[in-house]
Amino acid sequence: MNFFSRAFPMPSHSLMLLIVWLMINSTVSLGHILLGTVLAIAIPLLCAPLRVPQSGIKKPLKALLYVFVVLKDIVVANLQVALLVLGPLRKIKPGFVAVPLDLPDTLPITVLASTVTMTPGTVSADVSKDQKWLYVHVLDMPDNEQEVIDLIKNRYESRIKEIFEC
Repeated sequence: MNFFSRAFPMPSHSLMLLIVWLMINSTVSLGHILLGTVLAIAIPLLCAPLRVPQSGIKKPLKALLYVFVVLKDIVVANLQVALLVLGPLRKIKPGFVAVPLDLPDTLPITVLASTVTMTPGTVSADVSKDQKWLYVHVLDMPDNEQEVIDLIKNRYESRIKEIFEC
């Protein structure tokens, strides 16, 4: 590891910290630039030992397509939930389902759990300690819970596996 990577373990974070510091203070005076630079160097240095190495996005184009799929699903699910909530309450059948996970790392699991939570009508309740199961609460559980599992695995998990090349 060379000097630059030791001095600036997260250069993009350092730059962002400096910019945010200057924006918060609404000034570009020399004193604030110097203080912001010191903070932009010191904070990432202090935080570097706390970082957990994660697998990165290997296919950014697929990640962008995934965002559009999730956005479409959010709009459709909002409409479905609105119709369900405005209709008779006796039709709502909530329940929990355990979704088996095939994702090896924490970041892809977090992306999947966040996606499930962002989609109205479902909430990620927990991930098992061994990271093999995602527990999901479903607002309107179908008769066969395998439908929910298949939807999550085929629509979201398979795409996340492609994005992170798991």
